[in-house]
Amino acid sequence: MDMTLPPPNDQELIERTLAGDATCYEALFERYRHTLRAAVLAKCADERDAEDILQESYVKAYFNLSRYNPAYTFGQWIYTIARNLCIDYARRRRSAGNTLSIDEPDGERHGRINPPCDTPNPEERIISHQNSRQLDSLMEELPAHYRTMIELRFVREYSYEEIAEQLALPIGTVKTRIHRAREKLCTLITDRKLL
Repeated sequence: MDMTLPPPNDQELIERTLAGDATCYEALFERYRHTLRAAVLAKCADERDAEDILQESYVKAYFNLSRYNPAYTFGQWIYTIARNLCIDYARRRRSAGNTLSIDEPDGERHGRINPPCDTPNPEERIISHQNSRQLDSLMEELPAHYRTMIELRFVREYSYEEIAEQLALPIGTVKTRIHRAREKLCTLITDRKLL
């Protein structure tokens, strides 16, 4: 008789992650990585930008996991996060002189982008005490210049351009540092060095 337990469902993995087991979050994200990556690539033709959006979705979803509403599937929720990041990406590209619609596949251009609501609802204003502690611990492990980038990009939600202006850095340097900071943060989360 096979006594193998079935793999945990999404809600169980979310609960374990919120209890401090970051490996459960890695397992949860892996369930959706390929589908999410395909969706992001369909909206963003540049593979490096798509990879950045995917990493940003991973980090943003992790630090906002306490806000997850189980009325939706985790897949729907993280897709919404990625889609909003794609919208931000498209806005930045458009403001740089390129018109790009993320609502149409294969680069069809209709000039329609529905901007996300910038006003958080009351639930979105609350970050759990546990996630705040985890974020503080993770941030302490990062070099100061990466910590600043994570703070400005993910906590204050500045655009790349705003960060470049704030720190008087070239935008290329900002993008590189954010990319590297994200990678380091993802490694810390997965390795459970602080959880």
